[in-house]
Amino acid sequence: MLVKEETGIGVVETQYFTIAGGLSLENGEKLNPVTLAYETYGRLNEAKSNAVLVLHALTGDAHAAGYHAGEEKPGWWDNMIGPGKAFDTEKYFVICANVIGGCRGSTGPSSINPQTGKPYGLDFPLVTIRDMVAAQRYLIDFLGIDKLLAVAGGSMGGMQVLQWAVSYPERVRAAIPIGTAARHSPQQIAFNEVGRQAIIADPNWQDGNYYGGTPPTRGLAVARMVGHITYMSDVSMTEKFGRRARNQQKFFKFDNDFEVEGYLRSRGDNFVRRFDANSYLYITKAIDRFDLAEGNSLSEVLRNVRAKFLVIAFKSDWLYPSYQSQEIVRACKTAGVDATYCEICSSYGHDAFLLETEQQSRLVSHFLNRVAAGGGVNDE
Repeated sequence: MLVKEETGIGVVETQYFTIAGGLSLENGEKLNPVTLAYETYGRLNEAKSNAVLVLHALTGDAHAAGYHAGEEKPGWWDNMIGPGKAFDTEKYFVICANVIGGCRGSTGPSSINPQTGKPYGLDFPLVTIRDMVAAQRYLIDFLGIDKLLAVAGGSMGGMQVLQWAVSYPERVRAAIPIGTAARHSPQQIAFNEVGRQAIIADPNWQDGNYYGGTPPTRGLAVARMVGHITYMSDVSMTEKFGRRARNQQKFFKFDNDFEVEGYLRSRGDNFVRRFDANSYLYITKAIDRFDLAEGNSLSEVLRNVRAKFLVIAFKSDWLYPSYQSQEIVRACKTAGVDATYCEICSSYGHDAFLLETEQQSRLVSHFLNRVAAGGGVNDE
């Protein structure tokens, strides 16, 4: 399954699990079949008490750490997962699954609809964060794990962490939501809507029926460009690009003469090679619809939670500002939930949950050690 190297996890392979009988969705529909792509790192101990579920953000996937054969780029959280790292694979059995609705191995709009023999497109049902978590619960059952030591993730991954703690309180010992919210603000919904409209306005979108033809790459690229602006901060953009020009000649019309323009276009162009436009629509809508309290008091919803919480936010994150993390912590305290709040000084903006390794690692390592000490995580 994996080859360990001195410098990290090494080469890994993505695995696949199919839910027997399919999945009943929150909207009352049934999705069948349902396949989840997932990867694991480290070893599950005999007591099956050292499992940590890592949950990805909007455009992430199951490949969280290590390398795929023939590829030079490691998984999206490789700086946090591995021997001696925050999620230490010498101690913990780390699991990461791609969400349903995605396009990186899990069932989503680009999957084949068994009723038609063609890709679902917009016939794919709307899915929610709760549906994503419900599918993951089947995977955890399949792996023979009764209780997770921890669930952890940033951004949309943090929303899944919150939903895990609420939906399955008896199965989660610790929760680490990072740079996230219990529900989206109007501004957060607005940014996602701009991205969705960029895709829908692309003439190649064809009402979602572009499979087998030319995909809406320009619309998806623009959506990604908008996203990247929100992931960074004013400070990080200034430090990375300033107002440097790509060409000293003045008075270009609408070419990417500033470095920041070239960066955004490059990010957009690279993104369309690995992500499906319909998945972007479905997943952003799931994020926007997410409301952990469902219109009720957040503290009441958290009343039955048994997990200890480590909530992490970043001072320069203006996409998921720290007040939203503080709201979660206040609700935890009111509900009697053990919650620790840490706000990290970082100039990276929302991307800090992927890049701010040193401080995050110290916080996560200490927290997991404390949680594990209460239950013999290393018992064999």
